[in-house]
Amino acid sequence: MRHARSAKLLVAQDLRKSFESHEAKVEALRGVSLSIREGELMVILGSSGSGKTTLLNMLGGMDAPDSGTVLFEGKDIFAHGDKGMTRYRRDCVGFVFQSFNLISELTALENVRLTADPSAGSMSAEEALALMGLADRARSYPMQMSGGQQQRVSIARALAKRSRIMLCDEPTGALDYETGKQILEVIERVWRDLGKTVVIVTHTQEMARMADHVIRVKSGKIVEEWYNESPVHASEIEW
Repeated sequence: MRHARSAKLLVAQDLRKSFESHEAKVEALRGVSLSIREGELMVILGSSGSGKTTLLNMLGGMDAPDSGTVLFEGKDIFAHGDKGMTRYRRDCVGFVFQSFNLISELTALENVRLTADPSAGSMSAEEALALMGLADRARSYPMQMSGGQQQRVSIARALAKRSRIMLCDEPTGALDYETGKQILEVIERVWRDLGKTVVIVTHTQEMARMADHVIRVKSGKIVEEWYNESPVHASEIEW
């Protein structure tokens, strides 16, 4: 199994989360526990309403559970309340969203610089865009770019943060098939070539074939978990 000897980077323990609706209490997570190792690519599978996005929000420190913990390198990310969660999101996590989440008034370069880590040894915003094949679009605004290009900007933004883990919420969901395939190949390069730990949340079963580690979520619980000895390349996946 790939990364079997790597240290556990992120550990969720008995996560529970519920929401009140007009009609009833909805249990979004019902005791979810998992471990993500350094350098691993994990795919979290689940249909709409399964709890997979709620789980990703917990792993990314965007929302706190009703009970349970998330440990990043052994430290509870919720221990210091909102300030601790903000620090964790800022310093440790890069996000790639289905809707891109770019600021329309800023150029591609400015969007990446907004979250870039200026410390020595970090990847610059210019380098991150060049790695995504967007050096010539650095001065373009989001509305002047295709959906695939906008998603590449969001990936560049995650890289320039020098984050340890990249969390991707349905990264191909707003894209056509061919562009989605290209984005998966970009994410694969980030994982294989740059050694980034990556988590992809998706409803697309076939994407599990490119992962080291796969979990399936249903009705707020993990119902299946497995490892791929030989993950396939993103270019081989069809859906």
